[in-house]
Amino acid sequence: MTRRKISPQKKESETVLSPTELQNLDYNSMSESQFRSTTIQLLVALEKSIKDSRDFMAAEFRSNQAEIKNQLNEMQSKLEVLTTRVNEVEERVSDIEDKLMAKRETEEKRDKQLKDHEDRLREIDDSLRKKNLCLIGVPEGAERARGPEYVFEQILAENFPNLGRETGIQIQEIERFPPPKINKNRSTPQHLIVKLANSKDMEKILKAARDKKSLTFMGRSIRVTADLSTETWQAREGWQDIFRVLNEKNMQPRILYPARLSFKMEGEIKSFQDRPGTERICDLQISSARNFKGDSLRSLKKKKFSGTIHKNKD
Repeated sequence: MTRRKISPQKKESETVLSPTELQNLDYNSMSESQFRSTTIQLLVALEKSIKDSRDFMAAEFRSNQAEIKNQLNEMQSKLEVLTTRVNEVEERVSDIEDKLMAKRETEEKRDKQLKDHEDRLREIDDSLRKKNLCLIGVPEGAERARGPEYVFEQILAENFPNLGRETGIQIQEIERFPPPKINKNRSTPQHLIVKLANSKDMEKILKAARDKKSLTFMGRSIRVTADLSTETWQAREGWQDIFRVLNEKNMQPRILYPARLSFKMEGEIKSFQDRPGTERICDLQISSARNFKGDSLRSLKKKKFSGTIHKNKD
């Protein structure tokens, strides 16, 4: 067998130079065969570099992919934990809201029952006073000489002479309220409470007092009103601002027994037990109230007026 000799050029072409050596070669002094061999080496080195870079990038990508996957799994686990906690918090909040709602409903129910009881007690108290008159401003001690019945008869005779003669008014009891106490420094006399046998007699006297407007006894100005509970008087005071506006609008407001407001609107008499209903009607019907001194009925709730409601309007 004959061996083939390898030429020096072949050996030279198979010699692989490093990139630094390839860069430092003097290509101008090379022969054509050397230049071809060097070019082949450059291409082989470039291919190897590209392959190495591709392998490195693939390995880095696989490594980063695994790391990213681990991070995603960790984030997913944390998210699941947070979701569980959020759900627990939402359930707790929902339970608290339900408890608060139930408590609020219980309190509202209790407040309504309490108000209903207070209203019933007020109605009972007012019904017991329904036949009573309250005389305000009668000097204390005026009844000591000849008794309170004589004082009441003199008030009727002085202010309502026809009423006293035409009707046989029956008196059950007359007393000071609160009970008389000796107090020389007292500026306002205690009220005289007149308990009549007939509520119609009370209504006639109140009507006559409203018609006359100014009442006197022993040269002093006095007032005659219905005998109402403190709560009812407070409820009447609550109509003060609306009463003032309606009166200035010439709508003939009146406070009816025990604490209802009535007024005339478009030829009809309207009556209300609570403020919201009255305010809605008035704000709709009296559009000019805002131009009246720049006030509306709702804005008047925040203002205080001097004077009081005419308590003798029953």
